[in-house]
Amino acid sequence: MDVSAVLYTLLLSAVGLERLLELRISYRRQHELASRGIMKVPEQRFHWMVLLHAGVLLGAGLEVWLLKRPFTAALSLPMGFIFLVATALRWWVIRTMAEHWNVQVMNSISLGVVTTGPFRWIRHPNYLAVMLELGALPLVHGAWVTAVVASLANCWVLSQRLAIEEAVLFTHPAYRAVFGQKPRFVPLIFRRWRML
Repeated sequence: MDVSAVLYTLLLSAVGLERLLELRISYRRQHELASRGIMKVPEQRFHWMVLLHAGVLLGAGLEVWLLKRPFTAALSLPMGFIFLVATALRWWVIRTMAEHWNVQVMNSISLGVVTTGPFRWIRHPNYLAVMLELGALPLVHGAWVTAVVASLANCWVLSQRLAIEEAVLFTHPAYRAVFGQKPRFVPLIFRRWRML
């Protein structure tokens, strides 16, 4: 029995449980927002996002077991670090957004614009965290096919989500004033450094 594959399967299971916890938090906050008259914005392709996240966990596990992907420390350790940083960033977002945060688009600007935490630097730190997670988690155990497919699929899913979410957010002058010039994913400090 491949011990590293067993440990990786346990990691994927733990991530799956974490996702279920996030859904529970999300549904609770959706109900709280709905009680204040804030409803979900219709999003026909939301189910693709759910399938993508579930598919990464299942696909990475199957790829490791069926295609015998090796555990390579030179790849696994940096990818594990990126995954942990991305997960910490997502929980920072959840904590910072507080009552606003949930997994669907809800027009909660009436409760105020969140400008603290990672929102000081970019508009969408949660989506940055998801991009990093979806690419890094499969590579923790060499599941590169899942990493590539998940990253490409996430580009499509994210483009759909951002079109809906930003259409809602940018209708509010308070949001435009704060976030109109902020980048979506890459903080300006890195862009300035790159230009030097």
